[in-house]
Amino acid sequence: MDTSAYLKAHIRTVPDWPAPGVQFRDITPLLQDPKVFRVLIDVFVHRYMARGQRPDVVAGLDARGFIIGAVLAYELGIGFVPIRKKGKLPYTTVQESYELEYGSATVELHTDAVQKGERVLLIDDLIATGGTMLAGKRLLEKLGAQVLEGAAIVALPGLGGVQRLRDSGLALHTLVEFDDA
Repeated sequence: MDTSAYLKAHIRTVPDWPAPGVQFRDITPLLQDPKVFRVLIDVFVHRYMARGQRPDVVAGLDARGFIIGAVLAYELGIGFVPIRKKGKLPYTTVQESYELEYGSATVELHTDAVQKGERVLLIDDLIATGGTMLAGKRLLEKLGAQVLEGAAIVALPGLGGVQRLRDSGLALHTLVEFDDA
């Protein structure tokens, strides 16, 4: 079994959550099994250790991007910065708002989280509409960082986020794809 199929086999689908008709892709089983968790992290580590792909820092999106991003940064021997939901960071921040299916949200980043010219890997667990990752990219760029790539465990291309992010100029790397939303 290839790595993508192996990881996909450990992602739980929860029908009709959080709303009727939604097929929620739950990554928590990937984290619960130490062997599967190691495979998941190793796939990312091997990609980002390569020359030209190695970032200076990993930025993780609230909240599951923290789990993968912090472990990946540790394994690569580089720093980690959290991109949080509004009101969660104690120091001076920059903000970026984005549209959700029903309303809007705002994410924040400390103003000293990255340095101008730093190469940043932006990571989350899943790409659906792409709004959160696009907001994270904009925040990092406001501070002068170069977003090397956006990475996620799961892509749901049918919801348009993958194309939206690529259209914004963001290179993407995902491990598993589900065609149905």
